[in-house]
Amino acid sequence: MSHPKEIDKSIATDTIIVEINSSPNDEQINSISFTSKELQNMIRIEGESSNSTNESYCSNIIEEFEYKTDVPTEFVLVVNSVFKSLNLAGKMYTDYAEMAGFQTRLSSQSKYNSQIIKEKYVICNRGDKDKPKPCDTLSTSSVKRKPNSNKIITGCTAKIIFEIVYGTTDYKVKKFFEMHNHPLESIEEKPYMKKARRMSYSEKEFVVRASKAKIGPIMAHKIRAVLKGGYKYVGTKVTDYKNLRIGVNRILCYKDAQIMINKMNDRRDHYPNYSFEFPCDGDLLVAMFWVDEREKAFYAEFGEVISFDATLRTNKYKMVFVPFTVVDHHKKSVIVGAGLLSRETIESYEWLFKAFLRAHEGKAPKIILIDQDASIKQAVESVLPNSRHILCMWHIMKNLQAKVTGDLFKNKDFKKRFNKLVWNMHIKPDEFEKKWDLIINEFNLEDKRWFNDMFELRDKWIPAYFTIQKQRNTQQELDHQTKKAKEIYKGSWYCQYEHLATKNGWELYKVEQPNKNSELITEFEVEIKLPTNDVKCTCEHFNRFGTLCRHAFNILMKHGIKEIPEHYIRNRWRKDVISRHYNFGRHVYDIGDSEINRSVNQAYYNFEACLEYKNRTDVEEVGKLMGISIPKDIDINVPNV
Repeated sequence: MSHPKEIDKSIATDTIIVEINSSPNDEQINSISFTSKELQNMIRIEGESSNSTNESYCSNIIEEFEYKTDVPTEFVLVVNSVFKSLNLAGKMYTDYAEMAGFQTRLSSQSKYNSQIIKEKYVICNRGDKDKPKPCDTLSTSSVKRKPNSNKIITGCTAKIIFEIVYGTTDYKVKKFFEMHNHPLESIEEKPYMKKARRMSYSEKEFVVRASKAKIGPIMAHKIRAVLKGGYKYVGTKVTDYKNLRIGVNRILCYKDAQIMINKMNDRRDHYPNYSFEFPCDGDLLVAMFWVDEREKAFYAEFGEVISFDATLRTNKYKMVFVPFTVVDHHKKSVIVGAGLLSRETIESYEWLFKAFLRAHEGKAPKIILIDQDASIKQAVESVLPNSRHILCMWHIMKNLQAKVTGDLFKNKDFKKRFNKLVWNMHIKPDEFEKKWDLIINEFNLEDKRWFNDMFELRDKWIPAYFTIQKQRNTQQELDHQTKKAKEIYKGSWYCQYEHLATKNGWELYKVEQPNKNSELITEFEVEIKLPTNDVKCTCEHFNRFGTLCRHAFNILMKHGIKEIPEHYIRNRWRKDVISRHYNFGRHVYDIGDSEINRSVNQAYYNFEACLEYKNRTDVEEVGKLMGISIPKDIDINVPNV
């Protein structure tokens, strides 16, 4: 509790009228405890109605109060008390301040020969004069601004002075000023004190890791409260989490590019078979390309068809993220290289494709899927002249809504027929053109330029005009063995065959496949050559997907062949096509026993969580939290936005 001393009676008599329901006498005044707000509500100045005058006068009256701490006697420091070290003395005063309900901060000191501290001042955090320090904003200009602060300075004179005991390393209390000129914090207010809200290193690490997982300060604070068992056990507030994020960004500032380049160069030096390239325009970062050993292995096996997507622009520097994607043996999309571009020019795309080829030892894809960007098209023709470029069906169908009227796009018959036509993999080119004309004429699209342009480019995006089709759609998680069993089952149960002829060692069969949605029957021709077990089908399933069709399985089983011929099992569908070495998560620098490394790292992490990094600078702590090295000098800057 805090106890105000008696007010000067002459001031109280001449200037103020205290209105209390049961007026106390002079002896009772010492036992009354007021907060500043209560006192202002109870004081009325005669002849004045101005609120500003009232508040100003009340503040002067409050300064006349002196507040004495209420702590157990054994914790009150006494003049000439001796401590073994200055740190121990400071801790004793800090513990005393926490119990009393105020906060401390270090003030001036004097030294012997600029080395040994002779005297050290520790004062109340509301003491001294308010001298706000300017801080840099995230702007690159030299404009300064005052930091936002809720710190209140009242000129409090409460402090303690420690003095070294001559000839020893001990320190003693030279002077101790106990009285404060402001109310002290109550028990209910102590959780809001600065010390109670100070974040430990482990909590800062939690906030940073949550940020990396796209979890903002508000949600991170909620998660922390749940883990701790309630908000009262967290101590820190949402504002503290937000301030930490702001502080990290202030330290990183526009060092992003240099930090990224240093980190990628470090990976190139330590990771096996890691490729990284970047060009600069003066000191500005223009582009980047990187690919690791695992991605190179996937491209070597599945790089016949790749997708090149240059539509992702999500970072604050407006650089375009460009992934190179293939489809693996589980029909999952796998990135086999990635780049960042600040300019979408022909030269930028040419540099990126050349960097891709250098990283993959000059191996060019047979087919590359791109969008309709003219710069990409010219760059592909220049750098990859032997690769066939195909327009991505996903982008084309996404643009359809903008190219037709709202009523037509909502027309279910139009959408069903158009989708069925363009996605049909079994239709022949001449049949496609007839059905295209029917749809265009029926829905009056003859004058729509986009449809005419897309028809002229039909060999770039319609499956009927090419044999291998890989699109950007989200791939289903289908195991290849299940797919193969499905084709065998359908071939044996649903397909009927009839022998037609034998020519040049090839036996020709007609295979009928019923349509599950109608009574229509589709006919295919299958040829088989014995004893080499070569088989061909007019459905072109093997050429499109790399697996035999149900029609071929039907004829193989007819000839008693119960195993898939070896030459029809492509390497890309084997389980062991990619070494297990590439599937063990992240790379590490250490090359010793992995189990020992994990144990050592975990022990070190547990030890770190117990430490208070008091001697670490803000820059060093942010670098540790982010897992990066923050450079002092910057040679490479982020692109101009």
